[in-house]
Amino acid sequence: MLIEILAAAGEAAPQNKFGFAEALEQGGFIAYATVAILGVMSFGSFYILFTKWFEQNKILKQGREVRTSFWRAPSLREGAGKLGKNTAYRQLVDDGIAAQEQHTKMTDSLEAHDWLHGSLARSEAMVNARLAGGLPFLATVGATAPFIGLFGTVVGIYRALINIGIAGSASIDKVAGPVGEALIMTALGLLVAVPAVLAYNYLQSRNKRIAEQLNGFSTDVLANITSGGNVKPAIATASTKTATTSAGATTKKPATAPATGTTTTTTTVKK
Repeated sequence: MLIEILAAAGEAAPQNKFGFAEALEQGGFIAYATVAILGVMSFGSFYILFTKWFEQNKILKQGREVRTSFWRAPSLREGAGKLGKNTAYRQLVDDGIAAQEQHTKMTDSLEAHDWLHGSLARSEAMVNARLAGGLPFLATVGATAPFIGLFGTVVGIYRALINIGIAGSASIDKVAGPVGEALIMTALGLLVAVPAVLAYNYLQSRNKRIAEQLNGFSTDVLANITSGGNVKPAIATASTKTATTSAGATTKKPATAPATGTTTTTTTVKK
């Protein structure tokens, strides 16, 4: 008896005809196409975010290693051997050494400083361009995803109006499906656009910091080459055994206290 009552209650329970899958089914080809495009945009945005984040971390880590160990090498070639191959800092050093060798083969009276500066600037620009790869996609997703979702919203509202016109009345069962589909498309567009914009701004700020570090390293390499290896950053030439204060001032030894047991005699002169 109990089983029959539960079965009857299950048959009498209304089925949900306004879920996400039902809304897509009612929207047809346009709804499926809109969701597919937004899905591809979302996957591409997160893929670029994680790949660029790991790439930036690799360069930032190498920058810390360069500041601590690279300039302690006697020459640029030996210092370059300590850097990993196919890395940003190794590329700058190799391009600087190659430009120095190429200048000796030139017959024109081009100054070595100008030639080296241009070669290092070109190498630095190539690294920055490689780091910026993928960011235009994030900017495009952040700018267009809301409008793609809005397109699905407009189509859903249009279908709701058609159902109202056919039925002759604005009953909830006629407009709930298309209106629900419209709201879902709007939400999906925002859900895809907001992470893309945040990822773009985050990666762009890290790229600016990396560009500043590469620019400083390129300047140090240029000074080292043009000076014949005599000019190096201060961090490499300072001795670790020398104790210095942060302000650069010397520490004075305190005055020696007078020996115990000695007395000080004070003579008073009266006029």
